Amino acid sequence: MLFGLSSPNALSKWGMSMQKVFLFGALAWAGTARAQSPPAANPPLAARHSIWLNPGFYSAHFDTHQGLRNENFGFGVEVQLNQDWSATAGRFTNSDNAYSNYVGAYYQPFTFADGKWGVVMGAFNGYPKAFDGGWFPAVLPVASWESRWLGLNVALVPPLKDRLYGAVTFQFKVRVPD
Repeated sequence: MLFGLSSPNALSKWGMSMQKVFLFGALAWAGTARAQSPPAANPPLAARHSIWLNPGFYSAHFDTHQGLRNENFGFGVEVQLNQDWSATAGRFTNSDNAYSNYVGAYYQPFTFADGKWGVVMGAFNGYPKAFDGGWFPAVLPVASWESRWLGLNVALVPPLKDRLYGAVTFQFKVRVPD
């Protein structure tokens, strides 16, 4: 059973949503394929204030029998402040089919292979069962992989009683050219 998809209809819906996510990534990659490495006079990417845009999240929920929305589309921005810190904000349709907003900061001081990991800290709203849809703080473990133009943030959202459902979230992102 893949992410709790036991019926052919559910598997078809999951496949269609993943096709959209991969199509977005492929189009973004194709649109940036002409890009060259920056001239030597430019500072390295980690030293720049890179701006990344994202189309929301894909959530692979742990409790697959709740009828939750996995495709959490929206719009977000992430601004890399230095090698370890980034600021982020956005709006998306959450797993309960309501609109959520978020604002926060990534702190990722640890590196591995082509990625980095740490935490994302911030505040969210819009979850009807969590604090009556109001704002609440969150600190989540996150790993990120970034190439010159494309990136991926993967975060672990732990369950919070019957207020929030746990998931692993995938957030594709595209870097805005300088």
